[in-house]
Amino acid sequence: MCYDIKASLEAQLKRAQRSGDAEAADQIREQLLPLTDLPLHHASGFGHPKMFIYTDTSPEFPVVATWGLVPHWVRDREQGYKLWNKTLNARGETIFEKPSFRKAAQDNRCLIYVDGFYEHHHHKGGTYPYYIYRRDGNPMVFAGLYNDWVDPETGEVLTTFSIVTTEGNPMMARIHNNPKLAGPRMPLILPDALADRWLAPLADELDQKALQELIRSFPQDALAAHTVAKLRGKQYAGNVPGISEEVRYPELG
Repeated sequence: MCYDIKASLEAQLKRAQRSGDAEAADQIREQLLPLTDLPLHHASGFGHPKMFIYTDTSPEFPVVATWGLVPHWVRDREQGYKLWNKTLNARGETIFEKPSFRKAAQDNRCLIYVDGFYEHHHHKGGTYPYYIYRRDGNPMVFAGLYNDWVDPETGEVLTTFSIVTTEGNPMMARIHNNPKLAGPRMPLILPDALADRWLAPLADELDQKALQELIRSFPQDALAAHTVAKLRGKQYAGNVPGISEEVRYPELG
């Protein structure tokens, strides 16, 4: 699962800036940034924030998309809004099978650059949020699916996305221990060297198999984690700087 993330502008622009094109970066800040909810010090997918994604058709220049995929077969906005809380995540093992995701898995894959993500740990009836991030300080590259849905009434194009998830690694098994779930999950974090492969077009079944081989847990020794302040309820401070900073809970030992 991945319902809570941190996404700074710097992390989101990491891919766009790798070519060193300062003019393109300025264009993104001036034209696209006002259309987003960035920076996201903490954002819940259930709030459906607008952020940058890099698509198979625009791999170097980001587009603005809303978290919560609206599939191509949705009839109207009302149906789309009812559905998108259920499409924040897409289980990597079944993306080519589920009606909501299979077309996007085949034709519309994307990358989402973030600083890290949050998960809740269960302990003696309480829940404690953790912030998980790359140990080397670089942004995480999430594998995603997206869709450009056209409103039949207005003609407006709504771009939405889902974060692909996979089986949790041993560190996530210790953190993401929700007793209501069958097992730990985590977002599909792609090694930098393999990110471009996620965007490559699929030509045949063998390519699909190769893509599915990318769906695996990120190594735990490349990640770090610490507890943070509450992300739910009256104690939640909101989307404010510093919310990802460490807060210790004595009861966790």
